[in-house]
Amino acid sequence: MEEIESWFKNLHIAKRSTHKTEDLTYLLDIDCLKVPGGQNNQLVAVSCSNHRVRVYNKQTLTLVQQFQGHSAPISGIRFAQISDQLLFSASCDGTVKCWDVRSSSTDTVQTYKGYPNNAFISFDISCNDLVICAGTEKVKEDTFMVFWDARSGTNMISPEGREPLGVYSETHNDDITQVRFHPSNPNMVASGSTDGLVNIFDISQETEDDALLATCNSDSSVSFVGWSGRELEQIFCMTHDEGFYLWDLAHLHNEEPITLVKMQDVRESLKLDSGNLDYLIGGFYHEKAEKLFVLGGTHMGKLHFLNCDAGDLTHLYTLHDSHSAIVRAFYWDSEDHSLLTCGEDAQLFLWKPNATELTTEKKTSMKLPSDVHRKMRVHSKNAYKSKK
Repeated sequence: MEEIESWFKNLHIAKRSTHKTEDLTYLLDIDCLKVPGGQNNQLVAVSCSNHRVRVYNKQTLTLVQQFQGHSAPISGIRFAQISDQLLFSASCDGTVKCWDVRSSSTDTVQTYKGYPNNAFISFDISCNDLVICAGTEKVKEDTFMVFWDARSGTNMISPEGREPLGVYSETHNDDITQVRFHPSNPNMVASGSTDGLVNIFDISQETEDDALLATCNSDSSVSFVGWSGRELEQIFCMTHDEGFYLWDLAHLHNEEPITLVKMQDVRESLKLDSGNLDYLIGGFYHEKAEKLFVLGGTHMGKLHFLNCDAGDLTHLYTLHDSHSAIVRAFYWDSEDHSLLTCGEDAQLFLWKPNATELTTEKKTSMKLPSDVHRKMRVHSKNAYKSKK
């Protein structure tokens, strides 16, 4: 545990992105492209509240490329898992767009169209880069998980856009806020919704009913979903009212309890030595430590590392440096123990062990009107059910 604490305790801001005052926008999501053969080729992408996507060099945080093509808020960004040049972005405008980060052109490589009235508020791409899935807002009685063949977008431009392979429409009854493919099994995907449910699917099955492997209930609106555990057979979720849940899918067909952690409000049960916890940002499973870690924050931008162990979340460490407003997203690099964070102060930070930032200049907090908001719902408390 001492080694684990040192990973976080030694983190300091090494670099921060800089932009003109008129360019200040919320930074909403983040992803990192790792390229074999050198640190200098790593790229970082962030989505902005002005409907643009920015790409930076990870080591210097200098702006490499900027893409503009969505007409509504961007709900997520993902680099391709295998290709070293493709970046995907999903939007409430009903499209998923593919960009070439190695090209000098800022034109869209491919556009994946949804159905009429689709507004995508979550998405992901499978670990083998073959399938894209996006979750929609509820319109009237319709809520969809929409699927595309991602391969059709490679090496070709099609202005009319690619049509979906199909949809899942029966297993959620409210906005699908999270879609998360399994890190190593391209056929397994989890979804979370404001209906409180986290569903796990095997998309190799022919029908939605056959594909549904399990349904877990958080009793609240789901804000984050991730995979965890040595065999990545655990699924965890966070809720918009700061709940935290961890389930073990390996126990679906035995007598062991599937629920490992159930915390309806982490803020009430967590004891912090330094300040308060206002919200949960997300989590990640550290393979070397074989532990699940959670990152939380305060409205003033302070970051807390939490440890998930023995059926509970405990405070591990609070970073001394901080953002000046709410942190929206992060990316943890377990290879070099670096951290990337971005948020509502319009700043992107690179944190490294024992780093010293050359400049101490900090931007003043600039709270901006945001068209991206958190949604709360009243939920039914259906019991956990599994697909046998």
